Parts: sequence; structure tokens; C-alpha cells
Amino acid sequence: MARIWEKHIHERLRDLEEYLLEEYKKNHPQKGVNYVEYEKEFKQRFRKAMKELDPLVEKATANLRFYRGRGDKPSLKINQKLRLFLISQLVGKSNRMMAYMTQLFSVITGINRSYKTIERLYSDKEVEIALFNLWIIILKNKNVNQIDCCGDATGYSLFISKHYCSIVQKIKDKAKESENTKKCFVYKFALMDLSTKMYVCFGTSLISERKAFDKAMQMLKETGIKLNSIRLDRYYSNPCDVNLFPETKVYIIPKKNAKLGHGEHWLNAMKSFVEDTTKHLEEYFKRNNSESGWSADKKMFGWNVRQKRDDRINTALFCRAVWHNLLNL
Repeated sequence: MARIWEKHIHERLRDLEEYLLEEYKKNHPQKGVNYVEYEKEFKQRFRKAMKELDPLVEKATANLRFYRGRGDKPSLKINQKLRLFLISQLVGKSNRMMAYMTQLFSVITGINRSYKTIERLYSDKEVEIALFNLWIIILKNKNVNQIDCCGDATGYSLFISKHYCSIVQKIKDKAKESENTKKCFVYKFALMDLSTKMYVCFGTSLISERKAFDKAMQMLKETGIKLNSIRLDRYYSNPCDVNLFPETKVYIIPKKNAKLGHGEHWLNAMKSFVEDTTKHLEEYFKRNNSESGWSADKKMFGWNVRQKRDDRINTALFCRAVWHNLLNL
């Protein structure tokens, strides 16, 4: 088909609802999880992450120098701060319990601090800089620079009594923007490299999933990573979103009211959907890797965030993203 019209998009969407999606699912059945193999693989990945952690922390902090002016000097070096912060998120205990545990492990680590010291790490700019350095070093070690990726968002509860998934099931996509939920959840968006399963950028917001997406795009620019292709869900299937990636192949399922007339890049995305729908769906549903990534992260770190200040919430989720990448070295 050399040229498409809006009616072709709408007809294909109707076909998708009536039979194409079911046909695709029959031809591409989901594979069950072999939990024995999963646990074996995870154990190997965890051991490798622990082996690489100390050299990576030292490399990320080796050349960092900070001007502090007058006053008391920090009692912990930056490499000690970063190591303690990473362990704190991995253990998943409250800051008070983590302080007790540092006393237990002080013989090995040489670090013994109060829970207030641990809490302050979440708003320590030096820790944030070191964490970003560690993020970039991990991506460079895996040669993540020009990628095929997928993107998705999720939410973390700020209260034990509220679970993000249950709220989303009740009010569906309205949860992404709802005034009633924006004080209860923090939204996190991340792009994942399909080859290495590593996150290449992320963003968080207490207001909406969209703002988290915008922050992730800003971070992507800072990393300098180029995208060959990207897969996004229907929440981002708008011409303005597709046109954010002019040099990237975009795989989306358009909304029911999709129209043409938004530039050549949007037209190419619609052509891909209309002319070769099966191939398009095969690429689009690779986005499930993002959902699997969120599931693994929440299984390891939980579905809530203990911090209350905006900056500390962001740093906590940044740390979890770093651990995700460490476990995929």
C-alpha cells in the first residue's frame, strides 16, 4: 500500500479488536515461568553483582572532589556513603533497623552510623552524583550506546495501606492523572534496552506519569544513548509523542480517534501498523519486557517507598534502578 488514509487506520483497529489480537495471541502463546531456572539464574546474577559492586563503587567515586567550605567535614567518605546507601536499599529495612544492622556488620565494613545518618544519604547531593556516575559506568561496561528499547511506567505507594495495582484496576488509566491518587503514589517511567534488559533512563513524579516520562526523556539526552527503535503503550500513542523520536522506529497501537496530518514520522508509524500489522505487533509486544522488569523490581524491593520528601523519594527509586542494572551485568 503506497498511501494510507485515516479510514485504513480505523479499519485496522476494528480488525485488531475483532480477531487480529486473538489470532496473534494464539500464534504467540505466553511461556510459563520456570521458577527453578529463574532462581538459579538470579542467584548467579546476584553473585556477579556482589563481586562487581566494590570495584564499581570505587571507580564511580575515585575522581569525585567536592568543595564544602568551612564547617565539620563528613565522617564518611563518598565511597562509604555510596556503599552504605546501596546496601540500605537492597536490604529494604527501615533506617532505624538499617542502623542496627550496620553495627552488626561494622566488623566487616568499618561503618557504624545512626539511622539519621542513613536518612540524610537520600538527600545528599554527593551521593546523588556518585550514583549517576555508577549508572553511566555500568551502561558503558555493557556497551549500551545504540539500542532497541521499550518503555513503560508504574507506580509505587507512599502508604502501606494503599496498593498501586489495586487502585489502577479500579479506575484504570485515570490513576495516571488522578487528583485523588497523586499524593498516595509516585510514578516512575523508564526505558529498557531489549538486549541487556538494563534501564537507560528514568524519571519520577508525584503528579502524573506524563511528567515522569518527560523527566526520563531529559535524562536520555544526558546519557547520549541513541535509539534505533522504541515501543510505547497507548498512553503515549499521540503524534506529539511519536515525533519526539524523529530518527527512531516507533512501534505503538494508535488510539481510536487517530488522524493523519502530523508529519512524515507519524505517517511512517501508521504505515507500519496498517501495512504489516502482525510484524508490527510482534515488535510492539516486546514492550512486555518493561512490565517484567517492574515485576522483578517490586519482587525484590517491594511496592512502596518509605521516604516522604520529594528528593529522597527520587533518590530511593534511582537506587533501585541502579540495582536493577547491577543485577543484569
